[in-house]
Amino acid sequence: MHPNNLHKKGYNFDKLVKAHPALAPFVIMGKSGRKTITFSDPKAVKALNSALLKSYYKVQYWDIPEGYLCPPIPGRADYILKIEDILEQTTSLRPTMVKGLDIGSGSNIIYPLIGKGMLGWRFVGTEVDDVAIDNALDILKKNKISPKEIGIRKQKNMDSIFKGVIREGDRFAFSMCNPPFHKSAEEALQQSTRKVKNLNPNSKEVTLNFGGQSNELWCEGGELAFIKKMIDESKDFKDQVIWFTSLVSKSTNVVPIKKHMKTVRPAEFHVIDMGQGQKKSRFVAWTFQSLSK
Repeated sequence: MHPNNLHKKGYNFDKLVKAHPALAPFVIMGKSGRKTITFSDPKAVKALNSALLKSYYKVQYWDIPEGYLCPPIPGRADYILKIEDILEQTTSLRPTMVKGLDIGSGSNIIYPLIGKGMLGWRFVGTEVDDVAIDNALDILKKNKISPKEIGIRKQKNMDSIFKGVIREGDRFAFSMCNPPFHKSAEEALQQSTRKVKNLNPNSKEVTLNFGGQSNELWCEGGELAFIKKMIDESKDFKDQVIWFTSLVSKSTNVVPIKKHMKTVRPAEFHVIDMGQGQKKSRFVAWTFQSLSK
């Protein structure tokens, strides 16, 4: 976990329950003798997220519709912090100058909330789903966050990623994305089933609210096809975005991504490793600009 991650020492459940009393019914004593929650229970994870956002990121209200992704916050914070490292190493941007583009910001709008709350960055989130957009706008309104701080744009073309949402005159320090990682709804359900069974072997019923809507979980060709499309489109916006980035959930996709990246000939390309506990993850970052501080 990144050394600046606010959650690297684990969760202080006493502090979290004080900030968000609705978390209290979900707190249990784990096998190690420490307080925890049942992470296979979406309601428990949702309550934990609300408590974390209140305690650490200045977000007093947060909610998501039933059946939408409920993301673990420490890993999301790591991605933001790793991007901060890249910007500090390659640009002279002050935090107030940093504006990020979150592709597929979802109903939870988690990356912009963390980035703004932790670092003071501004964001534009993009989304294809009307329910997700309405929920994200409700979160922003109830937290009195202005569109200049976090804006939401609808991607009207399901076949496009940057086209149609990056406007003339836009300048972004970076883009970020947690792409759909499955190739089909069936594959998504199988993976969700495995994940829930691993966390709670006694669970008899598995729902996709481990969760997520179809556009959050899968797309034709899966994660690799989505990132390849992103790479192809990125060259058309090389002067408007300094660093393009995307999470890569499947390590087997890294080699074909590297190969495809050569077709657009970026000035720099990096694979950045991350890790939270036993879970290993990574993201790719590329730029077409010759950068020097």
